[in-house]
Amino acid sequence: MGNLILMIIVGLLVGVFVISTGGGGGAIYLGVLTAFFKLSPSSAAATSIVTALPALILGCYEYYRRHLIDFHLGVRMLIAAIPSILVGFWLAPFIPEKLYTVLIGLILIALGSQLFYRTYRTKKLTSRRNESAGRASFGYGILGGLMVGIAGLSGGGPITSGLLILGAPLANASATSSFVLVGMSVVGTLLHLSSGNVDWSAALGLIIGSLAGAMMAPPMILWMTAKLQRARIIKLLVAILIITMGVRTLFN
Repeated sequence: MGNLILMIIVGLLVGVFVISTGGGGGAIYLGVLTAFFKLSPSSAAATSIVTALPALILGCYEYYRRHLIDFHLGVRMLIAAIPSILVGFWLAPFIPEKLYTVLIGLILIALGSQLFYRTYRTKKLTSRRNESAGRASFGYGILGGLMVGIAGLSGGGPITSGLLILGAPLANASATSSFVLVGMSVVGTLLHLSSGNVDWSAALGLIIGSLAGAMMAPPMILWMTAKLQRARIIKLLVAILIITMGVRTLFN
């Protein structure tokens, strides 16, 4: 009972945070499941992506009601991400875990650093860059898809940071990222459910808490981005978070 209450509280906090920032929370869920439930890496990976899906769907719907999703960029990312999930899932048994963690750590550090630099310079996306933004969106989709397929992570780091790097406002980046992650997580969930590694006793409390958090997140992100300076500070914090995740992944 104590573990269930703890998981609900953790799920609530994670749900608010990751839906606000457009991430799926896969890395955070992995940490909780391995630390508190002592799950094996394969079971924690499968459980984390299944756990994140209900909150992502609810959060995405709330963003959709507020007309914040950029479907043009989101669909492009999904087209690139879904095949990458399948490829990553197939490649996972052949990739040394240490090599994968190093690569993911370096990618997150690079993305976070680029986002920090561009936000600091307050450089915005213009119509002349829309074509290059479309091409770049495929690359971010591929990175996110590989993270889902190989390790059961949400893939939110490359997707959210990619949208922000391309110049999307923070609220739209969070909303569009949630839309992309729903599609990615559906595919990832089906793949990981087939593995039979999901620990439903561990997932239940996290799902309950994260659903409540997902309902609270969209109004919070709109409040946080109501003023330009406030939105810029949040972007810088997201960049620092992504860099921190990369460093922790690299030296874990």
